[in-house]
Amino acid sequence: MLKWKKLGQIFNPCASQPRPWMQEYAQCPTAFILNENTVRVFIASRPKPDSDLKYVSYPGYVDLDRHDLSKVVAIAESPLLALGGYGAFDEFGIMPSSFIETGNSIHAYYTGWTRMSSVPYTLAIGLATSTDGGSSFAKLGQGPVLGLSLKEAYFVTGPSVLKVGDEWYMWYLSGKKWLFAEGKHEPVYQVALATSSDGINWQHDGQPVVPRLSDDECQDIFSPFFMNGKWHAVFAWRHPSTSGGAYRMGYASSSDLKTWVRDDAQAGISTSDSGWDAQMICYPNIKEIDGRIFMFYCGNSFGKEGFGVAELISEDEQ
Repeated sequence: MLKWKKLGQIFNPCASQPRPWMQEYAQCPTAFILNENTVRVFIASRPKPDSDLKYVSYPGYVDLDRHDLSKVVAIAESPLLALGGYGAFDEFGIMPSSFIETGNSIHAYYTGWTRMSSVPYTLAIGLATSTDGGSSFAKLGQGPVLGLSLKEAYFVTGPSVLKVGDEWYMWYLSGKKWLFAEGKHEPVYQVALATSSDGINWQHDGQPVVPRLSDDECQDIFSPFFMNGKWHAVFAWRHPSTSGGAYRMGYASSSDLKTWVRDDAQAGISTSDSGWDAQMICYPNIKEIDGRIFMFYCGNSFGKEGFGVAELISEDEQ
């Protein structure tokens, strides 16, 4: 069983409100080793909602001290990318969740969202690249690299990408349907796998890779890592709407990255008794930093109050 030691809440934009576009939320915290002193945590943040109580989401970052991840040393002055134009798949939101170094560039995979009429939104997966070490990014194009298709009619979101040898793997969330309950629409989505030879052109069919606990279970960002001779992954799951709608952490293992065995009892981390992650725990991102494995994650209200960090420890440590 994995065992995690929580290091606490690291960044809360609701408390600090550091930028006009960074007043609430620090969703999808994704760690990237920027240099010998700094770990850059890319996030999706929001200004206050408009008069219709509708949000937009901007990509930014928080820099942490590589030797003490509890210390914030810098915050992005402006969003990493501009939102898309009228009608674009990322007109109302950009949420980065995976950064891969390849050659002399960095690939940034993100979720773009736009508003709908009958349901609140639809989602697709975009790609931006950096050639200056992650200081700035440019979109590869105006459209997504993964979008709606014959077998995926609703949305795709939450990319988590690994490059192993010459093969690229993307675990993403495939929308299965929309429900209407308690006066609101709720999506149902599940982890699926796409593969690629270049990180740009992807083969995918929306087939689930992790069994569900119920027909309407929603599965969150899937974050795999290699340890002790096999692949592990943590992800969050929830039931839509009602009191069961709060995320909890799940776990799966694999020997080949394609077939996964689920056993949530092995996740080793759950909500706290009180505080910022007492109601839910979600959006995990696993990162090895200087021989130690950390989980960057969000808590209550889907990351409205920012993100925290936990460290993977051995069973006999306290």
